[in-house]
Amino acid sequence: MTFSEEIKQQAHSLGFDACGICRAADSGEEARYMQWIRENGHAGMDYMERNIDKRLDPRLLVEGARSVVSVALNYYPHRKLPDEVPQFAYYAYGRDYHEVVRGKLRQLYDWIKERVPAVTGRYFSDSAPVLERFWATQAGLGFIGKNTLLIIPGKGSFFFLGELIIDIELDYDSPVTQNCGKCRRCLDACPTGAIEQPYRLNARKCISWQTIENRGEISPDIVPLLHNNLYGCDICQKVCPWNHYSRPHSTPELMPSEAFMALDLQKLRSMDEEDYRAIFRHSAVKRAKFSGLKRNAEAISKSQNN
Repeated sequence: MTFSEEIKQQAHSLGFDACGICRAADSGEEARYMQWIRENGHAGMDYMERNIDKRLDPRLLVEGARSVVSVALNYYPHRKLPDEVPQFAYYAYGRDYHEVVRGKLRQLYDWIKERVPAVTGRYFSDSAPVLERFWATQAGLGFIGKNTLLIIPGKGSFFFLGELIIDIELDYDSPVTQNCGKCRRCLDACPTGAIEQPYRLNARKCISWQTIENRGEISPDIVPLLHNNLYGCDICQKVCPWNHYSRPHSTPELMPSEAFMALDLQKLRSMDEEDYRAIFRHSAVKRAKFSGLKRNAEAISKSQNN
C-alpha cells in the first residue's frame, strides 16, 4: 500500500466519506474568477476579493506546498424539521462544521506528521482563501454541478469539504468524468432564479445569501419566495437526482439538539438573545447573528400573511 493510500484509509477511519489527492499548482482559474467578481456574482462579499492570488494558487497560501489532500464529510440528516416549521439548511442542524471538519483534519495532519516528521502544512474548511470545490474536482472527489455545488457520484452533494495542503509529493488522483448531462432541475426549481444559467449563481438572488450573508433587509422581491426557508436553502440540492443516493451521516457532532428540533415560527419570533445563545452556541447559525435570525423569522411571517 502506498503512503497516499494509507492517508486515504486514515481519512476514512476518522469519519470522512471521501478523500482524494492532487498536485498543488496554479489553478488556472484567474480569468473565470475575475469575471465573476467583476459581474458581482459574489454579491459584494468583500472577503472574496481579498488574497485572490493565494486563492488561485495554494503554493502562495502554504509555503512549499506540493500536494492538496481533499476530504468530504457527509451531513445529510437522520431526521428533519417538519415541513410546516421554518427551515434551516441541513448543514446547520448540528455543530459548526468549521470546528468538526478542522478537528478531523488536525488529526489527519498529526497522523501524517508522525510518519513524516519533517512535513509542514496547513488545513482548512471554508476558513481560508481556497478554491475548495475546484481542488475537490482535481482530486477526483466529484464534479461541479449546474447548481455550482460539488456532486460526488453515487453519494450526492450534502457534504462539507476540507483541505490539507502539505509540502510532500504524493500519488495523485484524476478528475472524474461524470456530469449533469441534460438535467436542469436545479435551475427550474430555484424560486428566485439565482442559478441564472448552468454553473452560474447570482449570490444576491440566492435565498442562502439573503438569509445568512445579507446584513440589511431581505429584498422585498425575495420575501414572497422564501418558501419557509429561515436560514439557508437546500432546494437546488433536494431536487438533484444525484441526491437520491444521499444517506444519513455518521458524525455524532452533527446531530441536532432537541431544542433545535422543537423550534417553530412562534418560538423563533419570541426568542430572546439568551435563548439564541443557548441553542446556537456551537452552531454555524451564528453567522446570521441574532438580529439576522429574527429578521428572517419576521420576513417568513410576513410572507405567510400575504
